[in-house]
Amino acid sequence: MTVSVVLFSTLAGFAFAKLKFRGRNVLLLLIIGTQAIPTELGIIPLYMMMAEFGWAGEIHAVIVPGLVTAFGVFFMRQYFERAIPDELLEAGRMDGCHSLRLFWHVALPAARPAAAVLGLFTFMQAWNDFFWPLVVLTPENPTVQTALSTLASGYTTDYTLVLTAATIGTVPVLAVFLLFGRQIVGGIMSGAVKG
Repeated sequence: MTVSVVLFSTLAGFAFAKLKFRGRNVLLLLIIGTQAIPTELGIIPLYMMMAEFGWAGEIHAVIVPGLVTAFGVFFMRQYFERAIPDELLEAGRMDGCHSLRLFWHVALPAARPAAAVLGLFTFMQAWNDFFWPLVVLTPENPTVQTALSTLASGYTTDYTLVLTAATIGTVPVLAVFLLFGRQIVGGIMSGAVKG
């Protein structure tokens, strides 16, 4: 899910920031406007849709609705707007690059720090998501967060089991931070050196 959010948001952010097409601003406003709608408002229609697809109780129902986010599109659009000068893209077009090649060879390498930040935020949000997996998944097929909540419920709580599970549950978050942390710090430092 994190990879798809970073990829699709980076593609859409590049298109909104650097490509000229009819209705670009209106479409961007609609995408940003979806952030004003509370997530809880769409839970019932989304569950009905997942049930119609036959995905209720399956992990697909948790992954597919989050393949791209409005925050990711807006975040990457703002980054591309400031980080890549139009002259650089024009030079690439003069050399014969089409838009997809410009994105792959010019924009994507420049967006690595922002993509790392977006990847970290997306992973944290998906990892900590509790409400939607609780609604759509069965107790036999839980996520880590919903499984932790069931460990802590009952007549008696085995705190050693709960704390062990919570510790194991933080390992992937630390691993992702260690993986993306170098890109984030590198982006901060390269921005600090420019002057």
